[in-house]
Amino acid sequence: MPAQPVTILALIEQMAARLEAAGLSFSDGFGQGTTNAFDEAAWLVLWQLGLPLDELDEVENKAVAPADQAQLALLFDKRISSRLPAAYLTNEAWLMGVPFYVDERVIIPRSLIAELLDDGSIDPWLSDETQRVLDLCTGNGSLAVLAAMTYPDVTVDAADISPDALAVARINVDKHQLASRITLIESDGLAACRGADNGGYDLILCNPPYVNATSMAALPAEFRAEPDLALAGGIDGMDFVRSLFLNVAAQMNENAVLVLEIGHERANFERAFPHLEPLWFETSAGSDQVMLLTREQLA
Repeated sequence: MPAQPVTILALIEQMAARLEAAGLSFSDGFGQGTTNAFDEAAWLVLWQLGLPLDELDEVENKAVAPADQAQLALLFDKRISSRLPAAYLTNEAWLMGVPFYVDERVIIPRSLIAELLDDGSIDPWLSDETQRVLDLCTGNGSLAVLAAMTYPDVTVDAADISPDALAVARINVDKHQLASRITLIESDGLAACRGADNGGYDLILCNPPYVNATSMAALPAEFRAEPDLALAGGIDGMDFVRSLFLNVAAQMNENAVLVLEIGHERANFERAFPHLEPLWFETSAGSDQVMLLTREQLA
């Protein structure tokens, strides 16, 4: 009897089992796009086959040709042996349903600030006068792009210290046809930003390097594949934030707010800045990872 054809769903299940058998887990890198082996396998299989990533139900019973199976086996071999995140293999990551180009020059976008842009959590602190936004530590430009999409009347400065990151951000700004509204700036922190020259920014978004030294030393291979510059925040994770707070008020107008992400570093933040009482946003990761501070608090 002829062999039964291998379906897309069966192949995904086989590849998910391979990922699990290789010892990969959420803590070993799936936080960079997926949360479990099945979803990661589905992403890679559908991508390799050129199929929409959100239409598995429609194609799960479709047979996979032997040549495609062989190519998929090679892709999963590379994922397991190199421990590169899947996003670096596909050169694509999604944030709030929006696709972005990524490669090893940038951290894989996963900022919780994207959720706040999407659900309107920041909107009560904005107004019809909100015109100028800064995305500081822009990386691949994803937050700048999402901010421009969310607020169609604003212009966005997207700043990063890394020329490599800005080269990737340029790809994404152009991909989403936002070059007329997003300006890319090579800047060490706020040094080259010009908010103060134009009345101040109305909103500053910042997802800085904030991982403390102990956590950096324990990162799994997938996260070590990302640029240290985008992750490492010094002994307590607060090095960038300290320098930011020295000068950020001068870049803000009187009604401006700073939305700052610090991951799991709230305890270190509170030790470093005991006088500050930020508003903490509720996100999918809890209520202690992203904060809002007003210019008055930072002055």
